[in-house]
Amino acid sequence: MQSTQQVTREGSRHGVKGGRGSGPAEHTEPTAPPNARSHQTIHRFVVKLADAGIEGAVDGGKLLEWIDNAARATATQWSGRDSVTACVGNVHLDRPVGVGELVELHASLVYTGRSSMHILVTVHSSDLTGVKVAQTAQCAIVFVAVDDTGKPVEVPSWTPITMLELQRQRQARVRIPMRKRIEGAMAAESYTAAGTAPRTTLRFIANRTAVDSGGKVHGGRVMRWIDEAASACGADWTGTQVITSYIAGIPFYRPIATGHVVEVTARVIHTGPRSVHTSIDVVTTEKDSDQAHLAARGLAIVVSLDERGNARPVPKWEPDSAEDHRLDHHARHLLELRQFIEPFTTAATLPDEHERSNSTTWSSTADVRIQS
Repeated sequence: MQSTQQVTREGSRHGVKGGRGSGPAEHTEPTAPPNARSHQTIHRFVVKLADAGIEGAVDGGKLLEWIDNAARATATQWSGRDSVTACVGNVHLDRPVGVGELVELHASLVYTGRSSMHILVTVHSSDLTGVKVAQTAQCAIVFVAVDDTGKPVEVPSWTPITMLELQRQRQARVRIPMRKRIEGAMAAESYTAAGTAPRTTLRFIANRTAVDSGGKVHGGRVMRWIDEAASACGADWTGTQVITSYIAGIPFYRPIATGHVVEVTARVIHTGPRSVHTSIDVVTTEKDSDQAHLAARGLAIVVSLDERGNARPVPKWEPDSAEDHRLDHHARHLLELRQFIEPFTTAATLPDEHERSNSTTWSSTADVRIQS
């Protein structure tokens, strides 16, 4: 990436027992002090060749990692604490993001609980040549602020002011019961050897890449592992390269520390005419231990694109065992539930030229570098 920029917007509307009021708005560095909390950050960059995957476009995992990084920057700046990813909502892209495109990620606080912060990340991507149609995608992520021991701590409450903020706060609040229902349905499913579906497992040891101050792996890196496993599983089934088109949610159950043995297993649970639905489990085992723990679970839909960018037909998977049929129904059920979730209201315009000219700028060669 080149010319990466970040704008931070100071939140003049927060309250904590014993807290201070904030002064006039100002542009701050990513590590804003507690008395200059920002409720929104904007990250802007041009995609470079180093960001592209095998298909010449940005992998879904790379994009998810960017989204998580941007959201974590907003959560950390608002809370003044380390913030960990608790769950990720659905995200859908109409087309791959290619090399040379301008990408903007707007990470906005839309709701606060006692220790949680709901962040909406809106992704804008546009081709500078004007050949490709601009697209917009949304992804809601919930973060929890933690202390040095990893325990949740109270965060400043956020009060919306504008009509857009009021609408988004209402939508975030309405989403909570449905999100819990979806997470409950995902947690209730079991995956055993009785299933006959194709599966792919990645095994490795978590290293110190993308970790917080406590040595825990960032949620964005786990999301990248999930995408890699789903893509490998989908490629095995279709016999072609695939890309992630839709993420239908990722709840996180426990942190992953450096040195943990990680197994990421993706299995086919449903196929559409042009899509492969995969369920992915991230399981970790501590060093010198035989006890495995489920750290995260996700549902990803991958597609194979032809030379014109259209999804190709995929081989149909027929459920065989009772577990196969149950999981095939589970995949359909989750997508049905997602249809009842109200999309967040989108902003009418991108930041104006004055805001762009006052952006904080730095360079990066392969990733969004966010100080937190």
